[in-house]
Amino acid sequence: MTPRPRRLGYLGPEGTFTSMALDAWPQAEGAQRVPFGSVDAAVAAVRAGEVDATMVPIENSVEGGVSATLDALANGDPLLVTGEVLVPVSFVLAARSGTALADVRAVGTHSHAWAQVRGWMAANLPGATYVPTLSTAAAAQTLGAVHEGRAAASGRPVFDAAVCAPAAATLHRLEVVADGIGDRTGAVTRFVLVARPGALPEPTGADKTTVVLYQRQDHAGGLLELLEQFAARGINMTRLESRPTKASMGSYCFSVDIEGHVRDERLGEALMGLRRICAEVRFLGSYPRADRQRATIAPQASDADFAAARAWLHTIRDGGV
Repeated sequence: MTPRPRRLGYLGPEGTFTSMALDAWPQAEGAQRVPFGSVDAAVAAVRAGEVDATMVPIENSVEGGVSATLDALANGDPLLVTGEVLVPVSFVLAARSGTALADVRAVGTHSHAWAQVRGWMAANLPGATYVPTLSTAAAAQTLGAVHEGRAAASGRPVFDAAVCAPAAATLHRLEVVADGIGDRTGAVTRFVLVARPGALPEPTGADKTTVVLYQRQDHAGGLLELLEQFAARGINMTRLESRPTKASMGSYCFSVDIEGHVRDERLGEALMGLRRICAEVRFLGSYPRADRQRATIAPQASDADFAAARAWLHTIRDGGV
């Protein structure tokens, strides 16, 4: 069983969707919560031992992967994902008391949030300027500080309203100018708890494994060679994204989520195959799926099938038939 962390970091401040993900993490009860202003800072704190683990966003159902998290995990000292949380996402437009929709000239929020409300903004505030902030809650916090007179005149925000979670608007005593402003209903963000290498969570039958794959060189069919390692063993992928390695123009690695646990025979063999043909395979953990959906195991791809095939090979090598 994974030890209960004592200090947990998260992308803060309070009121972010990441803090909501931490609220939903059972093992967070009783732990000291440490907010960080960016994903990079939250992940660096784990590597430095300042916190035992940290919660960060990794994927959104509308915008896809969170680049900052994917890059932070693909580079630097190895870390492991030990669990995931799914949080439904809904946005409000919040502002200081007395602000009407017609008064809004500039809107502050995180880039991923802005991408999910662009359509609403174009229809309702076509002239509003977008102002990037470190998080959705940071935008609400800035407006709230001014509203309560806690910000110096020089620190007044350059935006009139914030796109944030309803909880952030309440926390910072802002008025909701408009709610339900997301372009798509049912949006979900996936968060992962990241820790330093240690004991892996035990297999549950409803697991996910995350790896980053680096090619030896770019060539025709290179990605196909990687994917064949999964297909040949009946392993389903749930996410595949390319990210620049930052070594040179056109140099990319592949961040992949697959169904199953590293202790599953089929997945273990796939990783061995990838290790043989890749320049590097960065293993980022095997952990229970938040949706508890069990892996789909293709015919002849169960642990028993792989064990039987291995026993047959041993028989041949020992001189049997």
